[in-house]
Amino acid sequence: MQRYFIDQNADVSQRFFITKKEDIHHITNVMRYDVGSKIILTFNDQTVYLCEIADITSDKIAVDLKEKQNINTELPVDVTICSGLIKADKYEWLLQKATELGASSFIAVSMERSIVKLNEAKVAKKIERWQKIIKEAAEQSCRLVIPSIQFESNLKLICDTIDNYDYILIAYEEEAKDGELSNFKQTLQQFKAQDKVLMIFGPEGGLSENEISLFSNTSTVVGLGPRILRAETAPLYALSAISYEKELMG
Repeated sequence: MQRYFIDQNADVSQRFFITKKEDIHHITNVMRYDVGSKIILTFNDQTVYLCEIADITSDKIAVDLKEKQNINTELPVDVTICSGLIKADKYEWLLQKATELGASSFIAVSMERSIVKLNEAKVAKKIERWQKIIKEAAEQSCRLVIPSIQFESNLKLICDTIDNYDYILIAYEEEAKDGELSNFKQTLQQFKAQDKVLMIFGPEGGLSENEISLFSNTSTVVGLGPRILRAETAPLYALSAISYEKELMG
């Protein structure tokens, strides 16, 4: 059943209205739903309801809440993926898949070795496109929240936010080359429910030693197994490992 997000808290005593143009278009023109059709709505308070369409007009769709759905699809820990800018199609694929795997937020950073450069005048347009990709992936994967995304012009700016996190992990390919296999596993085992984790990944050219040094006193440098992963693959590996450790292993 098709799922949509609504920017309100749930209240079974009232009727709700879907007003976002893209959602109205999808419901009426793509899915071809009509009055009486059922959809799933996810609310700001992370509650999920089976709803019935009560009325459709050109600028809004009225829905009535029918049955609460008791589900939890969020990772036990709050993971922010901070990664260097990479080629557009690869980064958009990364956003889609990382959203499916449970990332809570994204930070796109223009790093020293980033081949791709983002013009300041185009930042707002890019973020709008990225957020749309994230929203659609969140709906498809039954997420309870839509991950956020922001852009920073260099990694130094992230240093000002380190107090917001319980753990900062830096995925560094030199660690993998040197055979380091234990730091990531040991750190994963320390994560507790609701911990906030920042994971930093380089672009195609990797992180520079200068960028690594920015977090030398506040982070754990980890290798992600014995193989060298692509820039768009490494975050997915990390999220999968976190899911395995904290969801499947309990």
